[in-house]
Amino acid sequence: MFTGCGTALVTPFRSDLSLDEATLRALVRRQIEAGINFLVPCGTTGESPTLSHAEHLRVVEITLEEAKGKVPVLAGAGGYNTHEVIELARELEALGADGILSVTPYYNKPTQEGLCQHYRAIAAGTRLPIVVYSVQGRTGVNVEPATLGRLAKIDNIVAVKEASGNIGQMATVMQEVPEDFIVLSGDDAITIPLAALGGRGVISVASNEIPGEMTAIAQACLRGDYAGARALQRQFLPLMNINFIESNPIPVKAAMALMGLLEPVWRLPLVPPAADSLAKIEAVLQSVGLLRGVPVAR
Repeated sequence: MFTGCGTALVTPFRSDLSLDEATLRALVRRQIEAGINFLVPCGTTGESPTLSHAEHLRVVEITLEEAKGKVPVLAGAGGYNTHEVIELARELEALGADGILSVTPYYNKPTQEGLCQHYRAIAAGTRLPIVVYSVQGRTGVNVEPATLGRLAKIDNIVAVKEASGNIGQMATVMQEVPEDFIVLSGDDAITIPLAALGGRGVISVASNEIPGEMTAIAQACLRGDYAGARALQRQFLPLMNINFIESNPIPVKAAMALMGLLEPVWRLPLVPPAADSLAKIEAVLQSVGLLRGVPVAR
C-alpha cells in the first residue's frame, strides 16, 4: 500500500493563520491528478506540532474526502506521549485513514528498549498499519537496525521512513528486516541508492512541488530503470536540495507560494525565509522550469 512516492503534504494557512481548507483540497487534487502513490498529511512537513487537535483531524478528514479511495492516506500520529499517540491513532482509524506515520518520541530520547515498548503499545492500540519514522537529526533519537528488526515482527508495524541520511545504516536495516517489510527513504535525494539496496520508495517533500516527477523517479526505481531515475534526479536535484536551505517546510512552502499554489504563511516558531534564501529558491524554480508557466519535463 505504501510504496512508490508519498507526499509529506504541507498544510496551507490563510494570512490570519487559520487553516486554508479550500487550498488544501486543491493541493490534494493536484497530487492525485499527477499520479501520486499515497498521501501523508499531518507529518512534520505539515507543521503538525502547530496544529490543534481538531485541526489535525480536519486536515486528515479533508485529505480522505478528496482522495476518495483513489490513493492511500498515511496520517501522521507521533510524539513523546505514548498514550496520546494511541488515542490519536484510534481517532484517525475511525476517520478511515489507511495507516499512520509515527515519528519517534523527541526530547525525552528513549532508549532502544523504550522505542520498542512505545511502538509495541501503539500497535496494540490500533488496527492500522504503522510506519515508523526515524529522523535522528530532528528528534535526537535513532531507531537502530536491530530495533527495527524487532519491530518488524509485530504484525501491523509494516514499514519505516528512514531519514538518518546514513546509507550504511540503511544497508544494515535491509539485512535486519524481512523482505516484505517496506523501507522508504525520508530524503528525496537518497531515493535511488536506497532503492538499489531494496528500498520501496520515498516519503517526499519535493513532491509537493513536482508530484508527477517524484513519482516517476520512485516508479522507475521499482522497475529497475535506474538510468531513467538518474536522469530525472539530475534534473531536479537542485530543487530537492534547495528545499532544505532553511528548516523544512520553510523553503518548500516559499517555493509553492512562488508557484501560485498557496499563500506564503507559516505558524511560529517557523518564519518566512531570509531574503537571500528566497532569491536562491526562486532561481532554482526558474532553472527547473517551474516559474515559466510551461509543463515540467518528465
